[in-house]
Amino acid sequence: MTTDEKIQLIEQVGEEINTTDDLRALLESGKPLIAYDGFEPSGQMHIAQGILRTININKMTKAGFTFKMWVADWHAYLNNKLGGDLEKIQTTGKYFIEVWKACGMDLDNVEFHWASEMVHKPEYWELVMKIATQVSLNRVLRTTQIMGRDDKDALTAAQILYPIMQTADIFMLGANVTQLGMDQRKVNMLARQIGEEVGYWKPVVVSNHMLLGLGKPTTDATDTKERAIALKMSKSKPDTAIFMTDTRADVERKITKAWCPEGVIEENPILEYCKYILFEIFPSVTIKRPEQFGGDITFNTYTELETSFGQKEIHPMDLKMAVVELLDQLLQPVRAHFEENAEAKALLEKVSSYKITR
Repeated sequence: MTTDEKIQLIEQVGEEINTTDDLRALLESGKPLIAYDGFEPSGQMHIAQGILRTININKMTKAGFTFKMWVADWHAYLNNKLGGDLEKIQTTGKYFIEVWKACGMDLDNVEFHWASEMVHKPEYWELVMKIATQVSLNRVLRTTQIMGRDDKDALTAAQILYPIMQTADIFMLGANVTQLGMDQRKVNMLARQIGEEVGYWKPVVVSNHMLLGLGKPTTDATDTKERAIALKMSKSKPDTAIFMTDTRADVERKITKAWCPEGVIEENPILEYCKYILFEIFPSVTIKRPEQFGGDITFNTYTELETSFGQKEIHPMDLKMAVVELLDQLLQPVRAHFEENAEAKALLEKVSSYKITR
């Protein structure tokens, strides 16, 4: 692939890239290309963490990157996920890896690293301390949204430490690209701001789109980025998210009651599923309709589908049933893996029993 072709591919991943010029320079530098994403293991995995994450990672690896997945178990502990029970958090991390094994991730070019192993290295804490001396408290506070914390008075000291550790993670992993969601943008930009000051580099920040939850959009946020973060899919609202081992009945129940007003394009979660997942995997989407309503219709691009829906040529329920059919196909290999693999099945049973605390 040429540099331009690689950039075009990465631009499909990044809703925002800071900066494209720096990305081009990196791609042409001859340096090892290393990207990373970090995840807190907490409860069952939803489709944005599973299939959408897989789509994005596979594009990054196709562009020549080694991708390091950071199992942020200590970070989940600091954030009081699963009640701060580190054993449950680590079990959930193992379950996450099993999901990715089953849903088509390019594991030949993906490495998994655990925070609980990194924290035993003295140089890690030396870097954490160095970063802490270089940033103001106010600058750190501006990143706390990465933990879903808007009430600054309710923050603990652990949650102040969290973004400093996350910044250190980037350099300890050798990542010259951070490839996380828009909700992680602020802390990644912090790393970009101070990287050279602490003796490292200025990472390129590739921030991907946050998939909407299935419920009706309700938020007071007016800033486009903040609104997108507020409306993202959340496992704390299970009926507004499709989980990777949901049954067909689960998928049909959630999709059929999802917010999808006729002719409405903006913030329509069903159309988002089509744009960011289905058309990324399937060459076309066929919507089945009775003959009196025009019969079956096939779309080869998302743009064609969006235009037709916006003109009210497609009924929302017909669109929803097409989405149910294709999502069920994508989830079936994952369900099969957790039914047939004894280790994976045991992990799912444990994770399913855990109470989601946040």
